[in-house]
Amino acid sequence: MKFFLDSAKIDEIKEAYNTFGIDGVTTNPNHIMNSGKSFYECLDDLANFVKENKIEGYEKFPISVEINPHLTDVDEIVKQASEISSMCKNFVIKIPCTSYGVAASRILEAKGVRTNLTLVFSASQALYAAKNNCLFVSPFIGWKESSGEEAIDYIYDIVDMYKNYGFYNKTEIICAAVRTGHQIVECAKAGADIVTCGLQVYKDFMYHPFTDYGLAKFQASWDKTKVTRD
Repeated sequence: MKFFLDSAKIDEIKEAYNTFGIDGVTTNPNHIMNSGKSFYECLDDLANFVKENKIEGYEKFPISVEINPHLTDVDEIVKQASEISSMCKNFVIKIPCTSYGVAASRILEAKGVRTNLTLVFSASQALYAAKNNCLFVSPFIGWKESSGEEAIDYIYDIVDMYKNYGFYNKTEIICAAVRTGHQIVECAKAGADIVTCGLQVYKDFMYHPFTDYGLAKFQASWDKTKVTRD
């Protein structure tokens, strides 16, 4: 399973890359706003980051960038998506799972602009991404659970459908809005390709009190042991 960071803050991205070896980044308008920078400043930061780390190309380190969510005209979506994609070879364009979004993703993929069909909340919606050769599909986990819905079962359904028709590993499944380490494990068990979550979730996911307990025990033993040569 691949780990993506859900953020637009370049300091968080650098920390996650250097500490956890994240495999990509997902952004959205909310993350851009929280960065405190303008849209294009964030994109420049991301483009410079991949150059500095010699990981240029979406095959090496995909970065999902969401277009203006107000756009509903297919031609306008295609135009802005093409413009943003041309800025950096790592950029994958996030498009909402709506009729106009699906139509635009079909055109963009035919043009070689890779897409991520996002705001997916059902297995039926996920089929559109695969049928249109989208690089990614982003079914949401946390938002569904917050509203009282079961959020993992439909990931199993998506995986099964993709395997039935040869879509699995062609359109990769990104479990989005992941909030806990338990959700990460459940997504991995379901067979999802990727999870994307915030930096703190990865930090919490790594922590276990018995690791600290064992480390303290071993440190105490080390301190009572002669460790120098005669």
